[in-house]
Amino acid sequence: MTAPAGARRRVAAPPTGTRWLRRFHTAPAGAPRLLVFPHAGGNASYFHPFSSALADRADVLVVQYPGRQERFGEPCVESLHELADLVTAELVQDRTSHLDRPFGVFGHSMGASLAFEVACRLRDAGFPPAALTVSGRRAPSIPAPGAVHLADDDLLVADMRLLGGTDGQMLDNPELLAAILPAVRSDYVATETYRFRGATPLDCPVTALIGDADPRVDEPQALAWRAHTTGAFRLRVYAGGHFYLRPHLDAVVSELCAGLPATGADTPEITPIRKDPS
Repeated sequence: MTAPAGARRRVAAPPTGTRWLRRFHTAPAGAPRLLVFPHAGGNASYFHPFSSALADRADVLVVQYPGRQERFGEPCVESLHELADLVTAELVQDRTSHLDRPFGVFGHSMGASLAFEVACRLRDAGFPPAALTVSGRRAPSIPAPGAVHLADDDLLVADMRLLGGTDGQMLDNPELLAAILPAVRSDYVATETYRFRGATPLDCPVTALIGDADPRVDEPQALAWRAHTTGAFRLRVYAGGHFYLRPHLDAVVSELCAGLPATGADTPEITPIRKDPS
């Protein structure tokens, strides 16, 4: 994967931030901020390449959920609404460090629903996001059926293989699998039991990104995100499955940059669907 034209890869410093937020790279002074929410079973490190690619354009803060990596010993949170409350409280409590400049919000899969819930809470607290980008997730108003969180470990692992976001060698290693499955199952609980409680539509631009072979979301379900904003809306469809975004890192980064307030990018109220080449 190569950097977008004109981008410069930065040498990563040791991660900084709080226990909730990880910063992998130093951004230029005054750069807009991007809050990133990982997928179910994911961790902050998954988005290290995105942080690197965005380092010249944005101050990227990736949310680290309880129960993984350096937070391994903490209990997982099995409610997206509770998790959204906790993340919002962290951001608002330290608003002079986290909400002191224009910011965008990005989430993938479970992280998309969580990013939306946090964006609504921040808006209601007086800190409206400049843009929301959601990836690999149907709109909140369309409940996601599923009971994988109630299945045995074999079926849970089979679903993880179907989605393709976890290294197959990790899934084949009994010791590593035993270490990660509790957090994965908790995230499945949070994802499959999540229900939209209703909220005033956002007024910031919303961009939905999906893979054309994603078993979890199709174009009509992604288009339904347009009802959750009074601002601009657009849908981008890429070749690939649920984890299309790693192979299309440069394109996804370009979309995120287009939504950052410092870019000055203007988008029409509704942009026709464009299928990006593989």
